[in-house]
Amino acid sequence: MALSRGLRCCQRVFSWIPVLIITSVVLWSYYAYVFELCLLSYLLVFHVCFVMFAWTYWKSIFTPPASPCKKFQLSYSDKQRYEMEERPDAQKQILIEFAKKLPIFTRAQSGAIRFCDRCQVLKPDRCHHCSVCETCVLKMDHHCPWVNNCVGFSNYKFFLLFLSYSIVYCVFIAATVFRHFLKFWVGDLPNGPAKFHVLFLMFVALMFFVSLMFLFGYHCWLVAKNRSTLEAFSAPIFLSGPDRNGFNVGIRRNLQQVFGEDRRLWFIPVFTSQGNGLYFPLKNHSSESRNPLLANEDMWEESDHCSEGEGLGESL
Repeated sequence: MALSRGLRCCQRVFSWIPVLIITSVVLWSYYAYVFELCLLSYLLVFHVCFVMFAWTYWKSIFTPPASPCKKFQLSYSDKQRYEMEERPDAQKQILIEFAKKLPIFTRAQSGAIRFCDRCQVLKPDRCHHCSVCETCVLKMDHHCPWVNNCVGFSNYKFFLLFLSYSIVYCVFIAATVFRHFLKFWVGDLPNGPAKFHVLFLMFVALMFFVSLMFLFGYHCWLVAKNRSTLEAFSAPIFLSGPDRNGFNVGIRRNLQQVFGEDRRLWFIPVFTSQGNGLYFPLKNHSSESRNPLLANEDMWEESDHCSEGEGLGESL
């Protein structure tokens, strides 16, 4: 037991290494640009880019993953029945009966209600268990080592803004340093520390720009299709079968689910995503008639459905 706790502690410590690497590179770029090159005419715009990058990176790292609230936990009596029941079909029926009270439309590969044995909750649509964070995450996209956090419903907007402002930061540095890089290339740049910083600012900015463009482009495609990374690799399963486009409700509504309806807040790292991560509109609404709760669909779309301190309320 002590060994296991020690290993988990070491894992948590080492998981911060990628974040420290990114932070170190960015702080070095700030020092090189502001203090070594000291390009005064560009400093105002540079600091705007730097602040937006740092703000979105901070929000991506320190926004806790949203988890299912208590309404998705089995009641004490249902839990006792589930644990005492040895027949898989009977266990499956217990979960089906409980799920009738909830807006759950996706299923496991076997057709059963998705249930997390570790967290002891029925998984809402698009929710998955993260073995690193050791919790079920609403609308989980992936666990990102570069932010040491799960990217999901609570911080997906922040993650996208982090990628976009990282690209802007890299492009701005490369564009404004390029003139000095040409001087270095032809040998007109005086010898000194600035020579080293010009070379590596240009190299690091271009290297990160190329890698970030591929990742950002991929996530833009996912947002347009209303898919998570997990759903892109494994289609969600509905009563009618697997459907990669099951949550695709059109580009405009897909964008609003992530960024909200107020376009003035789209590029600011404040939480504006629609809903509460427990229910998502479906492309095909024919299956909704099977669940009487969808008569109260608006109740599940309101973000205050989980009370303060219950799962989502704590996370956001």
